[in-house]
Amino acid sequence: MVSTDRLDQPEVPTNRYEQLVQSVVDYAIYMLDPDGNVVSWNAGAERIKGYRADEIIGKHFSLFFTPRDCAEGRPAQLLRQALEQGVAQDEGWRVRKDGTQFWALAALDVIRDEHGQIVGLAKVTRDITDRRESALQLDTMRAQLFQAQKLEALGQLTGGLAHDFNNLLTIILSSARLAASSQDPERVRRLLEHILDAGQRGTQLTQRLLSFARHQQLNVTRIAPAELIDSTRGLLEHALPSEIVLEQHLQLDVPMIQADAGQLQMVLLNLLFNARDAIDGEGSIRLEVNAVELSGEVEGLHGSFVCFAVQDTGQGIEAKVLPRIFEPFFTTKAFGKGTGLGLSQVYGFAKQSNGAICVTSEVGVGTRMSLYLPVAQIGP
Repeated sequence: MVSTDRLDQPEVPTNRYEQLVQSVVDYAIYMLDPDGNVVSWNAGAERIKGYRADEIIGKHFSLFFTPRDCAEGRPAQLLRQALEQGVAQDEGWRVRKDGTQFWALAALDVIRDEHGQIVGLAKVTRDITDRRESALQLDTMRAQLFQAQKLEALGQLTGGLAHDFNNLLTIILSSARLAASSQDPERVRRLLEHILDAGQRGTQLTQRLLSFARHQQLNVTRIAPAELIDSTRGLLEHALPSEIVLEQHLQLDVPMIQADAGQLQMVLLNLLFNARDAIDGEGSIRLEVNAVELSGEVEGLHGSFVCFAVQDTGQGIEAKVLPRIFEPFFTTKAFGKGTGLGLSQVYGFAKQSNGAICVTSEVGVGTRMSLYLPVAQIGP
């Protein structure tokens, strides 16, 4: 009896895979021999790199790298990594036939025969220049937003700062006048001490304000939470009305975190400003900093984190509004009282830092916002 299992199945052409590869134009797909020489070339490779197959087959793939990468031995490193590990990935500038450059995402995979011997390498390259430029533009917009948020925060800080500077100047001028008219050396000494103390307090306040306001490049560093909280509190105290009490609870020996100090300080000020604005009349704001271990209960995070929590005794947030508070431009404040960008910046910073921001609230009781940032890895 003749088997009919395969009678109805069409015959697969032997060049089907070659046709598939040649039909791909968005990816450069080609093969290298173990020495890195090009042995095949598809239409996508010709479109992206500019070489025809007869121009490039037999040439070494280092031809696509920039002179700097070649001088640093980058092609040889990738080839060696692929041969030793079976795969290599890279992202960087590549050069077309006409000399123009594009930003490439490339993968290099070893090809073996039926005996396990290496016969070549499959090379797949994609031009992601547009995606990279979009990411850079997004980073620029984030930096501009960050600076705009700083200016808004400075506007909220200046009223209290002007009052405090006026008090310091009053102390200095009054003490100076009294010292000038006094004949008692001991009294003059005490008055001069008052002047020095007021001047030093004014200097410290000015330095904190200038450090906060200065336009700086984003710089991810290891941060001691206690030092950052001290500086942030020194700024915020001047923006709080006398009816609101600021409480601080900082766990001893809180571990270091890794983030941009300027952005983190701006984030904390945003949280504290929101807490302040939620309180009508008397109330309190509690700032807590603790080390915690997470096992997936907070947005699936696992490991060691530092939690910055800001809790207020304000009016709270309605349940129907709570899911929207991190949306850009969403605000419940009166027109002209807020941009709706503060909490969206907090959310973006938390995600960029591999952390999370969580909120719990009860109308008439208050709100608690908790920012989780990963502990810095041990090292230099």
